[in-house]
Amino acid sequence: MASSSLHHISPFRPYQSPSSSSSSRRDVSVLAAAYSASRRLALIQLGTAIPQSQLFGVNASTLLKSDGNMTDVSTVANIAKPLTEENALDWLRKDKRRMLHVVYRVGDLEKTIKFYTECLGMKLLRQRNIPEERYANAFLGYGPEESNFVIELTYNYGVDKYDIGTGFGHFGIAVDDVAKTVDLVKAKGGKVTREPGPIKGGSTVIALIEDPNGYKFELLERKGRIPEPLCQVMLRVGDIDRSIKFYEQAYGMDLLRKRDDLEKKYTIAVMGYGSEDESAVLELIYNYGITEYDRGNGYGQIAIGTDDVYKTAEVVKLFGGDIVLEPGPLPVINTKITACVDPDGWKSVFVDNVDFMKELE
Repeated sequence: MASSSLHHISPFRPYQSPSSSSSSRRDVSVLAAAYSASRRLALIQLGTAIPQSQLFGVNASTLLKSDGNMTDVSTVANIAKPLTEENALDWLRKDKRRMLHVVYRVGDLEKTIKFYTECLGMKLLRQRNIPEERYANAFLGYGPEESNFVIELTYNYGVDKYDIGTGFGHFGIAVDDVAKTVDLVKAKGGKVTREPGPIKGGSTVIALIEDPNGYKFELLERKGRIPEPLCQVMLRVGDIDRSIKFYEQAYGMDLLRKRDDLEKKYTIAVMGYGSEDESAVLELIYNYGITEYDRGNGYGQIAIGTDDVYKTAEVVKLFGGDIVLEPGPLPVINTKITACVDPDGWKSVFVDNVDFMKELE
């Protein structure tokens, strides 16, 4: 694995303030400033730039004439397809997307790694320490990052606790035997908040535990082959129909299932890029009458792979999403990313698929 970290791909900067919103703005401004400087240099070298909205659907090679010279910008604009909902959705269906990793902050990196590896059976995939910036990263999961959804932990020197907030729900882990896993968690001193048992009105056995930082994990019993054990990220939203529409249109996810619980007064929607049995999914929960949540300062974001971050940003904008980091290559490592937020303020980062694989070499 490369020594360069996907910490910068996220982008998820070290915590500096108890205010998550102000911290986030600083995080974005630092990256944006660095990116802008790099971008200005690139434009000076190229001499001109063409707005991405004019190039939607046009292959980069069409910008060159047969003699190797650049075509006129107006010519390119004439042959470019205008960005419409129809061709945007068509491109989304063809884009190769996958949830890559979830990023969040922890107060004790070594203790968290020990809990995840000994109690939950994860593997420590790689670590890096950046003393000059006073933070460290650890990547853990059940398989290689090239093919599996993994966790990226961020530890900031001297910060031992974070506010998880009321909006974050839990992470889901599929295991062969929930009761056995719970016994191991108890033996290691872990906290169990729901004993193993079937879900109400169903047969799936689950349990709830907490890691040393207070993040909740739902253990789901799935016998036999488990392609993606780290299978779920649950977040609370203020309008379930609005969120479903956004994730379908702006992010290109599929609505895998939706369920209303009238007795407990909540609605659940499961979104993803593949079936729940084969890939990680995003579980959205709407509690009747609650339209806003405190997102805290612990949970960060989900990273998603895409074939084109520029087109991704245009599609997100088309469907009403907010771009908090414009698409482009990050300085030094040149990995292309774009960052955006959903209507509830939950952040996602889209990462170029080719660049991502190079980062793992």
